[in-house]
Amino acid sequence: MTDTAFAKTARLGVLLIIVGAIAFIVTRAKADDLPPGREIMEKVVARDEGIWVTRDLKMELTDRSGTTRVQITKALRRYYGEEKRTVIFYLDPTNIKGTAFLTYDYPEPNVDDDQWLYLPALRKVRRISASNRGDYFLGTDFTYEEIKKENKVELSDYSFKTLGEEEVDGHMTIVVEGKPVSDKIAEELGYSRVVWRVDPEVWMSRKSDYWDTNGNQLKTITLPEIKQVDGIWTALRISGVNHKTGHSTVFTFLNIDYQTEVSDRMFEQSMLRRGL
Repeated sequence: MTDTAFAKTARLGVLLIIVGAIAFIVTRAKADDLPPGREIMEKVVARDEGIWVTRDLKMELTDRSGTTRVQITKALRRYYGEEKRTVIFYLDPTNIKGTAFLTYDYPEPNVDDDQWLYLPALRKVRRISASNRGDYFLGTDFTYEEIKKENKVELSDYSFKTLGEEEVDGHMTIVVEGKPVSDKIAEELGYSRVVWRVDPEVWMSRKSDYWDTNGNQLKTITLPEIKQVDGIWTALRISGVNHKTGHSTVFTFLNIDYQTEVSDRMFEQSMLRRGL
């Protein structure tokens, strides 16, 4: 390499370093201009979901080979003040019909939530321990915690940090990083780090990335379709892709009804056996 060529290469290297440094400073400054991460996630948690809702839920589970299983369920939810109760009844196919899941999500972070699963083959209701909340829910790519929280999070589980902004599907979002507050919480959740892209127009994360407890990227959850139903911003479709297994899950919500009151009896353990 001639002296002239070497000088040009050196100048180019210095220029790239300067450009990179400027980009980092601009990104950092932009993040500092945005609300704190916890404040953003508090608004996600406070998002209006109505007092009650009934909806049909189609689950599409696709394995690495491309084989897809379709499951049809009905999901009901009701708030009692800040306490949320949710029940899911499996209706089809025949081999899983009658399966049901019930959860009581309490507002106090120091009180373990109650969760029960009814499996017709065993003919008994099994209580799900709070420590199992990071387990995957019945073959899907969503954990029991994610099924229970429905696009929200337990604020006490994470420390939050705003990273900047990012455009997702034409929507400008605020990027928030969450890290479990302790190793115990990380083990329970199954995550060492989460990055949410929160759309401040709807206060939902349109794209979320998750890393396992070893620091490897684990999965991505996206909300490709969000619309207002009865004046409430609602995710009509949720997609989860596990980067390790190649498995994916798509939830599609249909016949969403925020107007019709959901009876208290739907959230009794006896209803799990009785079904719809």
